[in-house]
Amino acid sequence: MAHRKKRGAKAKAAAAEGPRRPQPAAVAAPAEAAAAAEEEYLVLRPPNLRVAFAAMALFLAPFSYLAFAHYPLDADLRQSILICGAISLGGFFVVLRLIPVTARYLHRRSLFGKDINKKGLPTGEIDVPESLGIVVGIVYLVIAILFQQFNFAADSIWLVEYNAALVSVCFMILLGFIDDVLDIPWRVKLVLPGIAALPLLMAYAGGTSIIIPKPLASYVGVEVLELGGLYKVFMFLLAIFCTNSINIHAGLNGLEVGQTVVISAAVLVHNIMRIGSSKDLETQQAHAFSFYLVLPFLTTSLALLGFNWYPSSVFVGDTYTYFAGMTLAVVGILGHFR
Repeated sequence: MAHRKKRGAKAKAAAAEGPRRPQPAAVAAPAEAAAAAEEEYLVLRPPNLRVAFAAMALFLAPFSYLAFAHYPLDADLRQSILICGAISLGGFFVVLRLIPVTARYLHRRSLFGKDINKKGLPTGEIDVPESLGIVVGIVYLVIAILFQQFNFAADSIWLVEYNAALVSVCFMILLGFIDDVLDIPWRVKLVLPGIAALPLLMAYAGGTSIIIPKPLASYVGVEVLELGGLYKVFMFLLAIFCTNSINIHAGLNGLEVGQTVVISAAVLVHNIMRIGSSKDLETQQAHAFSFYLVLPFLTTSLALLGFNWYPSSVFVGDTYTYFAGMTLAVVGILGHFR
């Protein structure tokens, strides 16, 4: 009660003196100073563009040779490849531009950590923004959605599976970012990819057989095994495996993104080789479909690799590892990698 009376007396004295003039500059100064100090405290090293461009040249050169020199691909297919490549290259530069902006925003929201592998060193005391995989995921989705306008007709039978694949990838990006923010337990993380894969499982209308590896074919008795309805169970488990196989290697600078770039480049070359060597139209379309999804994924990941290369200036977070695993699973399923 004494405290309330004292406040009331001060209020009466203030009313007797009349209204005071506002002082916006004095009020705003501490906030601006705090924001400036916070921005100054965040040290974001520039990306290692030498690594990013060297990896791009190394991994895209074999693909370009096979697509435009070695195999006599259809002119329409080559045009689609060029369009997809141009949009994907644009996505590379967009990611390079957006990562520093997003990193500062995430840092202000306290989404950062310390590199425990550099403990005891000056670089181990620097705040490293986390969850930068959200940038790659969003740019990838925009590229994949825009590409539909240039390649698929409105009544294309591939559109259903294509959009179902994008929904699964989008769902996984969301769940990965939620995990970064809420730190979901491992027993829950294990089933999240299966939940995200449900749109693709419901829309899938392709083959349901798998090719038995040659060393095991004599034991199974057949070279091609028809699974029927169990194939969707196989797809469900594949989504869980791919996602967690990327996530389990997290912790070392550049490892998550680096292995993803290598796998994506191998998938890209495999698709072109299958398109060029196969005479079956359905096989060619399936691998072209897979190619359209993996090329923008490769280029946007290369941009992130420049920032995540040792010494890393950003952490990719579970957002990227979940997104990468689901994208690779989708690419393999819809490309009929059996």
